[in-house]
Amino acid sequence: MTNGVRNQLIAAAAKINGNVQVSEFKGLEPQGSHYAYDPATETYWAAASLLPRDDSSAAAVSVQDNGSYNVFRRTLGGSWTAYDVGLAGVGGTGCPITLPPAVLQLWGWPSKSCGPGPPS
Repeated sequence: MTNGVRNQLIAAAAKINGNVQVSEFKGLEPQGSHYAYDPATETYWAAASLLPRDDSSAAAVSVQDNGSYNVFRRTLGGSWTAYDVGLAGVGGTGCPITLPPAVLQLWGWPSKSCGPGPPS
């Protein structure tokens, strides 16, 4: 994953995390960050947690609970769309996005899941 892609992912997730400014984040959590291209659907996929800057309480709050983990999708020629999946599977909640089986397998995630934990 390039720095350009990382910056695009941060911007997409910041937009759905209470419109916190991109500058409030210092990057993506290196452990647990994933990136893939699915040629069958011509779609790029990514998943990661945002790292808030130490001095940003707004960013820290935005990455709690449901915002604690994000899945990203981008079709060829499109822009990244972020989905909060931090609480998917908790209390009967489902995934807001369906990842292709090939991507789940590549990342070592359970079938029909939208995160590295148990399926939801």
